[in-house]
Amino acid sequence: MNSDSLIEVTNLSKVFTERGRSINALTDVSFKLPMEPMVLAILGESGAGKSTLARIVLGLTEPTSGDVKYKGISIREWLKRDSFTFRREVQPIFQDPYAVYNPSYRVDRVLELAVKKFKITKDRRETRELINNVLRSIGLRPEDVLGRYPHQLSGGERQRLLIARILLIKPKLVVADEPVSMVDVSVKATILNHLRELKDKYGASVLYITHEIPTAYYIADEAMVLFYGYVVERAPMGELVEKPLHPYTQELTKLMPNPDPNSRKSLNEYLATLDKIAKAAEAGRPSKGCPYQNRCPFVMPKCRENLPPLIQVNDKHYVRCFLYT
Repeated sequence: MNSDSLIEVTNLSKVFTERGRSINALTDVSFKLPMEPMVLAILGESGAGKSTLARIVLGLTEPTSGDVKYKGISIREWLKRDSFTFRREVQPIFQDPYAVYNPSYRVDRVLELAVKKFKITKDRRETRELINNVLRSIGLRPEDVLGRYPHQLSGGERQRLLIARILLIKPKLVVADEPVSMVDVSVKATILNHLRELKDKYGASVLYITHEIPTAYYIADEAMVLFYGYVVERAPMGELVEKPLHPYTQELTKLMPNPDPNSRKSLNEYLATLDKIAKAAEAGRPSKGCPYQNRCPFVMPKCRENLPPLIQVNDKHYVRCFLYT
């Protein structure tokens, strides 16, 4: 299992067939996460391929081609030989916290099953003590949330309980797919702080999938931008926001408000801008050439004929655009 990468994604592609039509959800995506803990944001609008990437990394969806390795071993092999270890070390946080809970059971069950499944404690008393301690560590009072049903809790409380579940299991990698998109702005910052703590305090890496640049800016070390399943840019988070190179990234960032997740007004204005950008995508994907050509203000004839290569412009900044060849 010797490897210099926690996750290594190589030439990953995924094609879905719907009503006899092929849809390329991901095309030739490659990236690595080092062994050292970090937060990598995967950015893009709806249909970019973000959730498909998340499901493949989690081993929930098979790629059409390419591979994902965890600690140097293909996820396919992990699931065949040692799915217990893989499932404990690679954990998800999904967009809709309510969908994770069985409405017929109290929320305690989600936490207790995690402890039992991964054999974290020896007995029921130790389990309850551990759960209570973890809940307090993320600002929840056990007496206020335990014993209640999912519908009796707010969306923020349900999502924070899922973070508590992560803290019980102590994974090496957390795949967080739009974890704050369905919670009120007032609790976004709290949940984002807990996600950042997974790296800073518990030594876990986080693959943070979102369409909101302000929240990514708040917690991520680096960012990778997807458009129609292609990687169009990757850079350190601050550099991506301050010096975006790809015209799509520039489109996403030029109207970005002050990246403060506590500001309801700035986030709402930004989300409204994203809605307008997404509606512009209804023109559809081009059949060849650059995937962004229909919306690019700098489009050239060769952009319509050929796919730009992913170019390294400095030590950690990559962009897929003929403007930089």
